[in-house]
Amino acid sequence: MIALPAGTRVYLACGRTDMRRGFDGLAAQVQIVLARDPHDGALFVFRGKRGDLVKAIWWDGQGMCLFAKRLERGRFVWPVAKDGSVRLSAAELSMLLEGIDWRNVERSWRPEVAA
Repeated sequence: MIALPAGTRVYLACGRTDMRRGFDGLAAQVQIVLARDPHDGALFVFRGKRGDLVKAIWWDGQGMCLFAKRLERGRFVWPVAKDGSVRLSAAELSMLLEGIDWRNVERSWRPEVAA
């Protein structure tokens, strides 16, 4: 992940988003559905219907940036609300983008049991 400037606001768009959308479609959704300005320097994150793909748009001061991440296994944890947005901290965004789901921990190793 590209490091965002300190103090960057992060918003999750609740509900499902059509992942065929690009820069213009997601920026329009920020304006219409979230009632925010996509050019104010905040990061806006969207999740698709299946839950394994997220897209984020961010105005860096020179142009709009579009980031995407798809998980090979599992789904991104997302708010239950049908519409609106949720504000996150940088640490919460990092955990979300790593695909960490504290409700369904998967271990990559098992401790050996002495017989």
